[in-house]
Amino acid sequence: MWMMKPLFRLLSPAGPSAKLNIFIFHRALPAADPLLPFEPSAEQFEWIVRFIARTFHVMPLGEAARRLREGSLPPAAAVITFDDGYADNLLVAWPILKRHGVSATFFIATAFLEGGRMWNDDVIEAFRFAQDKTMDLREFGLGIHRLTDAASRVRGYEAVLGKLKYFEHSLRTETARQIATRCAVPEPPELMLSHRQLRLLHAEGAEIGGHTRSHPILEGMDDSAARQEIVSGKEELEALLAAPVQVFAYPNGAPGRDYSPRHADMVRQAGFAAAVSTRQACATATSDPFQLPRFTPWERTPLRFALRSMMTIARST
Repeated sequence: MWMMKPLFRLLSPAGPSAKLNIFIFHRALPAADPLLPFEPSAEQFEWIVRFIARTFHVMPLGEAARRLREGSLPPAAAVITFDDGYADNLLVAWPILKRHGVSATFFIATAFLEGGRMWNDDVIEAFRFAQDKTMDLREFGLGIHRLTDAASRVRGYEAVLGKLKYFEHSLRTETARQIATRCAVPEPPELMLSHRQLRLLHAEGAEIGGHTRSHPILEGMDDSAARQEIVSGKEELEALLAAPVQVFAYPNGAPGRDYSPRHADMVRQAGFAAAVSTRQACATATSDPFQLPRFTPWERTPLRFALRSMMTIARST
């Protein structure tokens, strides 16, 4: 693996021709969970961070976005990001990041801090706790799902989330909560960061970014409500941290479907300096600083992870 470092520097040189690699994560689990196959365990996250730390020059997003604009990035520049604000970002991911001497940027949806649970976790946990062999959600327009093993439960909740996330914002939340209640999902008191934990993460040197207040699909809202989500999330974080919040991540993040250029303009007007999407590519000097792409190769071995990263860099222009 050490031999790959010169290749990454060749593909992503310093200066005006630099390519900024922005890796996206949501959680780092204490142990592998068959119901969350796309979330790395602590063991997997350890080798991912080891690879990134040894291969890339890692920096916070605010600094990286500024240096991308200036044409002053070092070779193989990278940013590690986390979305939403899960407690395991501090309890599991942060000690690993510190051990390898790299920074990260954490985007926080403020409505779920201090004991909240996101709507998608309501659905995932409903599929975990469901006792029947079939989950019938046709009354919500979400189909019927056979539950025979962990893989079928994952397929079921992925199908539901793919539809439910585009429901009207308040209806989405209420529907997810009804599904969770039906399956007797217990309340997890420590799933998301507390205010104290968020302040600790910030005090230890993590960069904190905005992610709206309640994680809506901005494209599905009227402009006034979308702007309020962007601004209020920023204001709440700044009040909690007594510090400016300068970077932002669009919920869900698919350009043209989950947000549009007018939302990028709202983010700029709110006082952010840069924002990230979920378009899978590397950022370059021509990238819109308020629509920077990011990706993570969801490979399960270090070599495959490295090769997929290299392919993404090579394809980005």
